[in-house]
Amino acid sequence: MSRNQKHLLTDILVIAILAVIAANEITAIPALLELLALQGAIITLDAMGTQTAIINHIQAKKADYVIALKANHPTLYTQVKNWFEPDQAHQFDGIQFIYDYRLEKGHHRLEKRWCSAVSLEAFGGLYQQAQSLVIQSIIMVKRVRHPSHKTTYEVQFYLSYLAADAQKIGNAIRKH
Repeated sequence: MSRNQKHLLTDILVIAILAVIAANEITAIPALLELLALQGAIITLDAMGTQTAIINHIQAKKADYVIALKANHPTLYTQVKNWFEPDQAHQFDGIQFIYDYRLEKGHHRLEKRWCSAVSLEAFGGLYQQAQSLVIQSIIMVKRVRHPSHKTTYEVQFYLSYLAADAQKIGNAIRKH
């Protein structure tokens, strides 16, 4: 990367920070996306990015996305969460379900991550809101962290325009 490219990247990041400080994320994200050449990129966003306008903007720039799904979309979140519940495991019979497992050691802790991805078609009927978001896959990431004396468990859900490739999506989430 040349010196000018590094400065351009730094300028864009500064603009992004200023935009978020000056406005809320929902209005700042499209403005930032407009500044960037994103073709072929994977955009990762927190749950605030789960907005039809933001997703349409990403797709117009010919990029893919992985966006966190949280309770700010309660119907969709509950439906996805319930579908992935362990007592619903029987529904995975005959479903193309992509899975990736990672074990990482570092920073005085052990972290285990399971990323499960399923195509929208295999998932079944989703709340209508999901249809307007142009989703190709739904993802669940489980993390178990073992720092010094405390074990933590975390489950997160994501929506993506990428095909259900757990390794590729898991890597994008990890880099976020």
